Parts: sequence; structure tokens; C-alpha cells
Amino acid sequence: MGTRLIEPGKPWQNGFAESFHSRLRAECLNQEVFYSVRHAQVLLDDWRAFYNTRRPHSSLGYRTPDESSEQSRGRPDDPLCANPTANVAVRPSPGQEGKANVVPLI
Repeated sequence: MGTRLIEPGKPWQNGFAESFHSRLRAECLNQEVFYSVRHAQVLLDDWRAFYNTRRPHSSLGYRTPDESSEQSRGRPDDPLCANPTANVAVRPSPGQEGKANVVPLI
């Protein structure tokens, strides 16, 4: 994987990041006054832990990411769990045809 940039002024090209930044701003940054860089880091670390462990996400059926991850682990009908060393075939990028296009799942 590499870095992919979006065009300036076109946030719809990266909706996932834009949505996250909106939540971060609304739920953390606009709610606090930071007195130092260290204070900001502590509050951001706390918010990140809350976001990933206790905050329900509508895209996950109103479960937390931890709950969703725990539920999906070890499901026999999940091909990624059934074979953790599986490879995934990917479509080559333009100009990359003929090069290896199978990548291991990590």
C-alpha cells in the first residue's frame, strides 16, 4: 500500500477520513481547551480509546469496533478466519499489468 492523495478542495474523494475528522472535531476538539501539548495528547488518547472501545458506530450495527472485531473473530463462515494465511488476488493498477497481483492478507 502507498499514500494516495486527494485533489485539493474535494473532500468527497476520501469520505471515511472526512467523517472521522468531523467526529473528532465535534466530540473532542471543540469540547476542550488544551493548556499544553501534553494535555492535548492525553485528552486525544482518551478520546481515541473511547472511540474504539465504548462508542457505538452506526456502520457496525451500533456496536463498538472492539465488539465488532470480537464477534467476527473465529466465525467459521468467514473465509478470512478460516484461512488466516490466505492470499487475495487484486486487480493490477494501470501500467502494472503482468506484474504479481497476489498479496498476502496481514
